[in-house]
Amino acid sequence: MAATAAGPEVVLSADAAGPQWSCSVWEPLSGAVITTYRGSSCGSRGLCLLNGEYLLGAQLGKNCISVWEIQRKDQLQQKIICPGVVNCLTASPNGLYVTAGIGDSIYLWEVCSGNLLIVLHRHYQDLTCLRFTDDSSHFVSGGKDNLVLVWNLYSVLQVDFVRTPEPRHVWTRHTLPVTDIHCGIGGPLARVATASLDQTVKLWGIPSGELLMSVLFDVGIMAVTLDPCEYYLFCGGNDGSIFQVNLFAGPVQRERNFQVDKESSYVFTGHRNRVTCLSVSMDGSLLLSGSHDETAKLWDIQSKQCLRTVNHKGPVTNAFLTTAPANMLNPDCKPSVSLPKFSRHMSTSEAAEGDEAGAITLSLQRGKQDVSESCLARAEELYQVMCAATDKQLLGDGENTRVRVAELEDEVKTLKKINRDLYDFSVQILTKQT
Repeated sequence: MAATAAGPEVVLSADAAGPQWSCSVWEPLSGAVITTYRGSSCGSRGLCLLNGEYLLGAQLGKNCISVWEIQRKDQLQQKIICPGVVNCLTASPNGLYVTAGIGDSIYLWEVCSGNLLIVLHRHYQDLTCLRFTDDSSHFVSGGKDNLVLVWNLYSVLQVDFVRTPEPRHVWTRHTLPVTDIHCGIGGPLARVATASLDQTVKLWGIPSGELLMSVLFDVGIMAVTLDPCEYYLFCGGNDGSIFQVNLFAGPVQRERNFQVDKESSYVFTGHRNRVTCLSVSMDGSLLLSGSHDETAKLWDIQSKQCLRTVNHKGPVTNAFLTTAPANMLNPDCKPSVSLPKFSRHMSTSEAAEGDEAGAITLSLQRGKQDVSESCLARAEELYQVMCAATDKQLLGDGENTRVRVAELEDEVKTLKKINRDLYDFSVQILTKQT
């Protein structure tokens, strides 16, 4: 078991049932439970640590995020109410920002103030995963629209409510929904691994934005991670298998096929259902996996032997190895900063002035997207009208404008639902064929 000044490495895991606890913390080698956090069940890709002082968990199928002070296990301290169901959640390593995927939008909050800084509308379908780089300079988003977007945080924060921030890179090489993202070490120089139902894992470079490697499997891939030295890719399949890909095996190939019969010595077998999450210890010797078979397993990477199996009450949605924050093991510690109430709406500076005068003037901006589908094109057109109508409302255009805005919002929701249903139907056909 690796150790640092902050504390030993521990496992945080959560399942979809959540009858006894939302998240449990246990010691990797012995399996002994250190503590639990009670609340409701936590959704997939919806559990994260904030600055080593708070634990955040997106409630499964609900529009709120549970918040625990890391050293207080029995009492739910706060709930962050969100505008919609949270599909995925992450916090920046420096503890300054929290991002959440809600529908097809990315919400970015500032932790110290609780202000909603921006809402990004660049995906065309629901988000599935969000990840920050280790230096907090970039974050990466993936969704059911097959897209992976790399965002420069500094550029995103330079919003002026006139132009919409654009991602630094748009990666479009996946042909089915993106299921997981892992950012390696190196900040803006890091490599990013992405997994997809299209049975591929792809490795990208943030500096150039180029595709470095693509590995094709016989099954859809649900989870991906790299070891700290980035010698190996670990890929979890929807059949329960875990594949280990050697990134330095010669000859170097941009496109590779992983053949189980020839590379069986690089397959971890033991799960009976799809693998949902993967994590590697800091020393690169242990692999943690969670599965829909309601177990989390700890593996010795060199021997491929399962060292420990921890049973859960439902499908495992989150499981990762992390250094135990100092506050977790000391009940007398308190967070250095109190968590404020998170805002559900984004307001302009003019709106803030209006709030002081007792007026509420909130405006959600949406940038124009270049989309060929008629439904989305119509939705974008309606959004432009809505924005113009909202501006008139701020100038005092009256009750008729507010009624018209409400009608346009309903029509946009209908068009987006039609587009989402058509896309989901197409994905079901493609996955059955494969």
